[in-house]
Parts: sequence; structure tokens; C-alpha cells
Amino acid sequence: MKGIKISSGTAKGLLTSLTVGAIGGTFFQLTGLPLAWMLGPLIANLLVSSQGINVVVPERLRNIFLAVMGLVLGSQVTPELAQRVVDWPISAILLILGIGASTAAASAWYRRCGFDSVSAWFAAAPGAMTAMIILGDKCGGDPQRIAIAQSLRVILVILFLPPLFWAYEGGGAGAAPQTSGFEHAWMLLLIPVLLPLGRWLRFPTPALLVPLLTAALLSGFDIASLALPPWGMNLMLWVLGSAIGSRFKGMTRRLWGRYLWQSGVATLLALAVLALFAELIHQFVGVGRDVALLALAPGGIGEIAILAVALNIDPVFVAFHHLLRMVVLMAFAPFWARWLLRRQA
Repeated sequence: MKGIKISSGTAKGLLTSLTVGAIGGTFFQLTGLPLAWMLGPLIANLLVSSQGINVVVPERLRNIFLAVMGLVLGSQVTPELAQRVVDWPISAILLILGIGASTAAASAWYRRCGFDSVSAWFAAAPGAMTAMIILGDKCGGDPQRIAIAQSLRVILVILFLPPLFWAYEGGGAGAAPQTSGFEHAWMLLLIPVLLPLGRWLRFPTPALLVPLLTAALLSGFDIASLALPPWGMNLMLWVLGSAIGSRFKGMTRRLWGRYLWQSGVATLLALAVLALFAELIHQFVGVGRDVALLALAPGGIGEIAILAVALNIDPVFVAFHHLLRMVVLMAFAPFWARWLLRRQA
């Protein structure tokens, strides 16, 4: 893997982003707020970037830490997991039904906000953000509206869920299993090989999925499982939280207010619909309500994986369903796009 070469402007933006993120993480930790070293940097960078201050986390650096997250997540797979997989087809069917229902509800709201039908549908799709933006653009939708709606949905889901779980757990969300030191740290040396491999294989979200699958194989056969000490988890969350929060630049307060209102209502509608399907999964499959809701939550697979590991909410079950959701969306979306184009013609 090539070294990370960045310009002086990018280096300054990175230093600003991480400094602001450290301040946010420290504040959240001191005040006892949930998921301090992810939400603190995220919100701090979001606020600073919306004011026009240059904050940036280079894609290559983000991918390195996303790969670490993939290794940690894949290491949750155990040989005993096969005993649970037989119940997952039920939850998979409910997930697919939930995708359709939540997308219909959110797209109806976006239509009321003045979106054209193509932009509304692709803005409401709960995942596969890049594919939805590209397909929406090809079908004649507004790529900027779709991109902003998709990006804000991911951020709002991350902001909504941890406090909800925090309250559900009575003020203390579960903590990821941690050790005082590294376990099987040699697995980190695989990252320079796995990242180019993922790009070559053209996997969706390759920086996360290829390390995840590699670690799942190693852990599933009881060869090695990566575990991070508390400071290692916080370091990873600090960089990834800063990367998410630094995405938005150059939008005025007026635009922020309008887009935030539109996306906030759409996200709450999607969460409400998916919560009903999560309750069905809880009843039929027997997993906890928090596990089922996080497995169906309309966030990005990388961001939800971070939450699942950091909050110790059955990361493997959650990751499987989000991977399935992304595959279903990417498989179905081209057919839906073709239908929309024919209807327009």
C-alpha cells in the first residue's frame, strides 16, 4: 500500500479535525455522555465544518482505521456462531420487507418537501449511498439533494441511536469487550495487503468488508482474534468520528436548517417503520430489541459497525444484516431505476 502523502493544506485540515475531535471527545467523556470518543469528535467536527473551517480526514487514513474496525468486528465470529445462523433467514426476510416499507414512507415525505419522484426514492433508500447517488443522477434525479439526504441520514442515525440505547440500558450502554493490552496484534500487519485486495476485488466498502471477512475466517477457525485495549478503541473511534463529522463544508445556516429538517423527519419515519420490523425480529428470532433495531437501522454499514462494536450490541448479527441490506439495495436498485425511467418516458 502506498504511503499517505498529503499536502500542507490537507495536513493542516487533518490537525484541526483531530484537535477539535479530541476536545469533543474529552467533553463527552467528562460529562458522561454515551459513546464519547465517537459522538464527541463527530459533533465537534460537524459544528466546525459548518462554519467554513477547514477540517479533513484523508480517505486513505480513514480507510486504515476502517480496516482496523473490520478486523475487530470479524474477530467477534466464533465457531459457536453456526448454531445461530439457522434463525437468520427469518430476520433476513423481515429486513427486506422493512427496507421496502421504510423507503416508501421516507420517499413520501420527501415528495411533500418538493423532491421529484426519482430524487425522493433514491434519497430515501436506507443504504448503499454511493450507488443510490449515481443511479439517481442517471435517472434524472438531483444528485446534490440525494447526496445530502443520504449523508445526513447516516449522521442522524448515529446521533439518534446511542442516546436511545443509553436510556434503554438505564444510563449505561454496553461496552465493547476490551483487554488491558493487544491480543493477536499481528493481524494489523495484514492491512497493507487487504486494502489493495479489496479495491482489486471491487467489493462495496472494501476497507471494511475485506478485513472483516479475513478476520471472520481466522476467528471462526479459532486461529486468531484481534482485541484492542481501551485506548486503542478510543483512538479508532476518535479518527473515524472526526472523519464522519468533517464531511460537510460550505453550507449556509439556512440550507443546514432546511436540509436538517427534511432529513430529520425522513430518518425518524424510517426508524419508526423499521422499529416495527425490529420488534417482529425480537419476537420471532429471540434477539434483544436493541440488537434487532441496530441490525435494521438505516445507517451506513461502516458507521453501524462502529456502533455495534463500541456498544457491544451483537456485532456479527448486526453486520450480517447490514451487509445483506446493502446487497439487496444494490441488486434491486437498477431494476427500480429502469422502471422509473420507463414511467418517465
